[in-house]
Amino acid sequence: METSHGLTRPDRKTIEKNRRIHMKALYSKLLSLLPTPSSQQEGGAVTLADRLNEAINYIKGKQEMLERMQKRKRQLTGSAGTASEVATASRSPKIDVQDLRPGLRVIVVISPCDHHLIFCEIVRVLGAEGVDIITASYAVVGDRAFHTIQFLVITCLNIQK
Repeated sequence: METSHGLTRPDRKTIEKNRRIHMKALYSKLLSLLPTPSSQQEGGAVTLADRLNEAINYIKGKQEMLERMQKRKRQLTGSAGTASEVATASRSPKIDVQDLRPGLRVIVVISPCDHHLIFCEIVRVLGAEGVDIITASYAVVGDRAFHTIQFLVITCLNIQK
C-alpha cells in the first residue's frame, strides 16, 4: 500500500507478527526475573497464564513483605505521641538501625534492670523475621545497657542457602 510520500506501510500481518514478537520478549524478560516455579522444577508443563498468575502472586507477596517491613521500621523508629507515651519514652529503649549492606546493625540502649529480657525479645523477633545474626554483644555503662546486634537479612535479599 503506497502512502502520499511513496513509502509502503506494513500490512496487518507484519504489524501483528511484530507485536507478538515484542510481547514474547516482554514475557521472557518478566519470567526471567521470577524464581523457578515448583511445577517447572518437577518437569510439569506450565502455561503462560499460569506463569503470569505466579508473577502476580510473587509481586503481591513482595509488596506485602515490603509493607510489613515498613510498618515494622515505623514501629522501631517512631516517636511517642501522647503524654503517657512521652512519659514512658524516657524508659523505652532507644534504637539505632544502621544499613551495612547486605546486613544491618541494630544498637539498642535500655535501662540495665530489664536489658536481658528485651535482648531476648529482640533476638526472638529477628529469628521470626528470617535473619541470621552474625554478632551480638552488650555493655553496661552507668544506668544504661548497650546491645549491638549485627545480622544479615536473608529474606529481603532473596538469597538461597
